[in-house]
Amino acid sequence: MSIFKKFPRTFWVANSLELIERWAWYGFFMLFATYLTGSSDVGGLELTQIQKGTIMGVGTGILYFLPVLTGAIADRYGYKKVLILSFIIYVSAFLLLPLFKTYTGVFIMYLYLALGAALFKPIVSATVAKTTDETTSSIGFGIFYMMVNIGAFFGPLVTLLFNKGGNSHLIFYISAAIIALNFILLFFYKEPAHEEVKSKGGLLTEFANVFKNMGSIIKDVKFILFLLIVAGFWTMYNQLFFTLPVFISQWVDTAPLYNFFASYLPFFSNHYSTGSGLIDPEFITNFDAMYIILLQIVVSSIVMRLKPLKSMMSGFLVCSIGMSLTLYSQNVVFTIVAILVFAIGEMAGSPKITEYIGRIAPSDKKALYMGYSFIPVFLGNLFAGYISGGLYQSMSDKVSLVRLYAQEHGIQVAESFSNNEYFNLVAQKSGITPHELTNTLWNTYHPYNISYVLLGIGLGATLLLFLYDRLLMKK
Repeated sequence: MSIFKKFPRTFWVANSLELIERWAWYGFFMLFATYLTGSSDVGGLELTQIQKGTIMGVGTGILYFLPVLTGAIADRYGYKKVLILSFIIYVSAFLLLPLFKTYTGVFIMYLYLALGAALFKPIVSATVAKTTDETTSSIGFGIFYMMVNIGAFFGPLVTLLFNKGGNSHLIFYISAAIIALNFILLFFYKEPAHEEVKSKGGLLTEFANVFKNMGSIIKDVKFILFLLIVAGFWTMYNQLFFTLPVFISQWVDTAPLYNFFASYLPFFSNHYSTGSGLIDPEFITNFDAMYIILLQIVVSSIVMRLKPLKSMMSGFLVCSIGMSLTLYSQNVVFTIVAILVFAIGEMAGSPKITEYIGRIAPSDKKALYMGYSFIPVFLGNLFAGYISGGLYQSMSDKVSLVRLYAQEHGIQVAESFSNNEYFNLVAQKSGITPHELTNTLWNTYHPYNISYVLLGIGLGATLLLFLYDRLLMKK
């Protein structure tokens, strides 16, 4: 326990800022995919999976690219000033987002929200990097990652309480209120010592310097290869948010879990149910954050003895198996266990990425280099958007498959109905229950085949990282 005394106050304040920000972010983001594609009769926008994939993939991808620039802004003008601007954008974006119902409007507002997040991201990770050293960085980033997941765990649990009866807009207002708490924490944030950039020509000149620096980094072939390999991991990882909530909502039978809670823990069945004897899919996805809260320090203590690249390889491998299994079964218990496997891999691999780049970054360019650490996340979101969009819609989307089923069986249903109403009418005209129709679609079209795609991507990233370590970094 003596290692915890080595962390200065700024380290703990930065982690608290991260916890609140992630609470607000995941409070809406974990529900975002089902909000975008959900049936209109329960407050969803009924966008297609492709539109959802584009918004979440491109929008979140841009969020993770912008830190390349926002890290330079923070280095130039100071961390605290940029944090204030970030929180102002955050609050206003959360208040405005539910006012837009069209694909274009939601996309634009999500990009505005992404700007606020992009201003925040490199600052806190740079603060953690500046307040740790080689003896404390592994535990320090493990604590940082645990804070991320405490916020990720409690955020959806709070917003789900209000996401009932078509009141989906409330999730954004709650996130706005939560992120506003960080204005209070800023009074206790002492900016860590860093060399502020004072170049002539203003901010545009500074951006030009950033891209000039990017050009020099591109010449480092080893580092670029590392970023591209890690992008494969993030492509697979992001399906936790892009695809899994939708998959659970469409295919997994959560009634056994609902019945268990109704018998032994009625609070959960009363407050985290869809209202039809099923559990909210986001509640199940949220088990990932719960596992990390419980086990992150233990896993970090184990992998701190491993070099970052070896820890990443182990994490990528386990994570790939877990993610593919989450999309393989209709059994909710199987899904929950698969999320545990995924979480163990995530805990071993993901924090080590940030630690690895933080340790090799020059001391006066921590925020800028932390910005580059988001490049593979940017690429991973773009690729993940395609998989959860076009690929999921063609292979696994229940809305698309029931329409294909109706066409193949000559069943005529008006397009004016909501997605849920359409599905129920097809079941009725087929002479079976909606639950039986779900099983028929599962056995006929095999939507679980998308799990093999994710397994292949994850295993490919693991193999490439192994070759990278053995062939390029051996010396």
